[in-house]
Amino acid sequence: MLVRPKAGILDPQGQAVESSLRQLGFPVGEARVGRVVDLEVEASDPAQARAEVEQMCHRLLANPLIESFEIELEGA
Repeated sequence: MLVRPKAGILDPQGQAVESSLRQLGFPVGEARVGRVVDLEVEASDPAQARAEVEQMCHRLLANPLIESFEIELEGA
């Protein structure tokens, strides 16, 4: 799963990366820094696994007010 700040939310880490890349001569427009969370979930089918991970995101792994998340199932 990929978790990152929503558009419009202050991202100091992303701003630092963006600034550093520009100083190195790379023409970047914007940089956002997020995190990847790899989970092994035991589920009977992909829909159940996705639903469980979505609940994990809403309850603990992401702050839905300021972060968005994407779930990718391996082998799906």
